[in-house]
Amino acid sequence: MAWLRRSGEAASLSYPFLLWVCCLLGGASYVASYVRIPVVPLFARELGAGPMMVGLINSAFLLTTGVCALPLGLAADRLGRKGLVVGGLGLGVLTGLALAFSTSPGELLIISLFFGLGLAAVGPTLMAYVADFSPSTHLGRSYGAYTLSIYGGMSLGPALGGWLAQLLDFRPLFVVAAGLTGLVALLALLFLPGKTAGGHPASAAVAPPPPWGQLLRHPPLLGCWLITLGGCFGLGMFVTFAPLHMQDHGLPMGEIGLVFALQAGVNALSRVPFGRLSDRVRQRWRMALVGFLTLGASLAGFGLARTLGQFLMAAGVLGLAMGLGFSPVGALIAEVVPHNARGLAMGGYNTCIYLGMMLSSATMGALVEAWGFVGGYILAGVAVALAALGFYFLIRDFAPPLHHL
Repeated sequence: MAWLRRSGEAASLSYPFLLWVCCLLGGASYVASYVRIPVVPLFARELGAGPMMVGLINSAFLLTTGVCALPLGLAADRLGRKGLVVGGLGLGVLTGLALAFSTSPGELLIISLFFGLGLAAVGPTLMAYVADFSPSTHLGRSYGAYTLSIYGGMSLGPALGGWLAQLLDFRPLFVVAAGLTGLVALLALLFLPGKTAGGHPASAAVAPPPPWGQLLRHPPLLGCWLITLGGCFGLGMFVTFAPLHMQDHGLPMGEIGLVFALQAGVNALSRVPFGRLSDRVRQRWRMALVGFLTLGASLAGFGLARTLGQFLMAAGVLGLAMGLGFSPVGALIAEVVPHNARGLAMGGYNTCIYLGMMLSSATMGALVEAWGFVGGYILAGVAVALAALGFYFLIRDFAPPLHHL
């Protein structure tokens, strides 16, 4: 079997087995982490936090994750992947227990910062693992499957958290979340290999990574980061302001939830087929370019929507565009950098995801107040299109495979 991998610590670790391990660990880690997301704001209010403090607490983990993902990705290249994943999950256990015993909004703010640090250690490192063991001909489908698992975890986690909070109350829920995270950490310790596909040590890179300054001047990598930042800026606009826009046009909460469910479902379910498609096209970046241009157009269309049918159509196209655009980007990042720099590259990718969404939430509110939702969504669509244009100029001369800078 061509995909069979052997290392000194495992008799046989195949590509499908390792993909299943990373998908299950990624999905489970996001379930265990995101059970607390919808509950912490309510717990903060119970402890006396006002709206501003609740916003700070909720955005603290986004800021920390975005800022720390890149340097922790670099650490994964230099110090090793497995230890960073287990350590990040261990930090998730500690923050869950700390939430259970917290007594003030200020403590919640500090805990959220450390929670973001743990997420920053886990996300980019698991993505680098996927690139390490995937055959070059299967990078697209690998990232399609992996992103499907983490989107599923992000969706299931908050729903499970709301149900458990109603059943158990806040503090017991946080203990349960810590226990779930601890179980995922144990599974990572048992099943993540210390060596990646082909015997490359995951505990440290085979050769010293290229200087990070050299990577930061590498146009194809910068293009992938730019289009990720732009796409997540657009996603942040949708997630933050869509409920208000739809409510202004008379949609009740049930119909608003239906619109969100359609977008999330189409986005998640399209990842695997579009990932497979990206393995078959000669240049993945062309597929990504079409996806992000479609994303920009769908945001403008969402701003112009007025009825439930129009909102559903725009949200469905938006979800499809995200699958079409984001599925090949993870594979592209793995292709445009050397093997021993993938941790840093994936760290930058995660940084762009979180900072893009945060920047949109922080800046577009004032523009919506000045220009209305139509103007805000059209402007967000233009921003995504401009990022796609920059991506084109940065990556148009790239031809895979690229094994060194």
